[in-house]
Amino acid sequence: MNNHKRIRYVLIGTGNRCEMYLTAILGDHADVAELVALSDTNPGRTEYYLDVIEQTFGEQVDVFDPEILAQYIREQKIDRAIITSPDYTHADLICTCLEAGADVIVEKPLTVDSESTRRIAQAVERTGREVIVTFNYRYSPRNTALKKAIADGLVGEVTSVDFSWMLDTVHGADYFRRWHRLKENSGGLLVHKSSHHFDLVNWWLDDSPSSVYAAGGLKFYGAKNAEDRGIIPSDRGTHANSESEPFDLDLHTDERLEHLYLDNEHFDGYRRDQGVFQGEISIEDNLAVIVQYEDGPVLNYSLNAHSPWEGYSVAVNGTKGRLELNVVERAAVLPASGASPVDPSVSDDAQNSAVRCKGDRLVLQRHWESAVELEIINGKGSHGGGDALLLTELLRGADEDQYSRQAGFRDGVRAIAIGVCANDSLITGTSQRVSEAEFGVDFKRVEKVKL
Repeated sequence: MNNHKRIRYVLIGTGNRCEMYLTAILGDHADVAELVALSDTNPGRTEYYLDVIEQTFGEQVDVFDPEILAQYIREQKIDRAIITSPDYTHADLICTCLEAGADVIVEKPLTVDSESTRRIAQAVERTGREVIVTFNYRYSPRNTALKKAIADGLVGEVTSVDFSWMLDTVHGADYFRRWHRLKENSGGLLVHKSSHHFDLVNWWLDDSPSSVYAAGGLKFYGAKNAEDRGIIPSDRGTHANSESEPFDLDLHTDERLEHLYLDNEHFDGYRRDQGVFQGEISIEDNLAVIVQYEDGPVLNYSLNAHSPWEGYSVAVNGTKGRLELNVVERAAVLPASGASPVDPSVSDDAQNSAVRCKGDRLVLQRHWESAVELEIINGKGSHGGGDALLLTELLRGADEDQYSRQAGFRDGVRAIAIGVCANDSLITGTSQRVSEAEFGVDFKRVEKVKL
């Protein structure tokens, strides 16, 4: 990276996720990065962040209409665009940025289907510019520790992976309130959320998927499931009594969400607090996927979006033994009176439960040996310090990393390829071949990430 010139950024999409990036650029990494402007289709949300920037950092940045994105990049000599907008908008924005001369950092998932993936691939090939997908879970120390254990050959040759992810009734339910609830917007949880998990397995194994089979459906949320269980949904959480219906989200109880979303509904009609038991929901909440990998291992994956606790468990079976990673991110969901169920702090008391304690544990047991616990060294901040590591690499450049944690364009494609094929399998009821031609990339080609 050129240390004599600050890299000029625009940030596209001013929802909840963008704050992490603008804080990093204007804060710890201001010596190497410059936030030039924000852009969003909702002017109220850009105004919200302009105020945050001025109040927190004493600075002002520009705002521009996303309709003039290409023109703005060229005129302002923008080096990189960070995209944190809804998933279905990613492909058009990425292609526009690349063609205008800017590299791209995009929140996962890369996009939502194979057609838009091919368009991005063609733009990457045509322009020679870089696309980085922010898989922050790679940087979490527990996941890096598992990567190291596999790479060190502690279980020999990997034969299979069992991976279960539990989204609880705080985090999981929230996907059924927001724009994610329509599959055309997000690709469903198999693309939007599970791309994180599929990327981890691809990265752990250093392998590519070859075929996918999936089963599942909408079994808990939605109007029909509510009717079958005798639940009478309220109109919307903000105007409901959260004590009587714990799934309602009252935006008035969270000042940040109230100002960011409720106060700005009149611009575009977007409702952040839709009822999880009403309206149109076309994504699934219970899913099971089997993935065959090119080099032989098989992944057995499951996702539950209405678990009473949040976390995940991974078992890696090999020719010399087994590794088990168990993670509890929230031990229980116990909404307090008057508290918003989307607030993670609601469940702090439950996290000290003697039955299920928040934390992570990595255990190795080799054949003919007793089990031993492997050390996980966490850092400060979210995801065990992983988010800080991710932001440092994104904004300051990736040094030599023996774990290759920075994810490039092909990593992003490989991750969503499993979810896209799994969605096809849900429709057809048959196994789906992961075709490189369908996604427009060569999975085996070594990718050198320059950022």
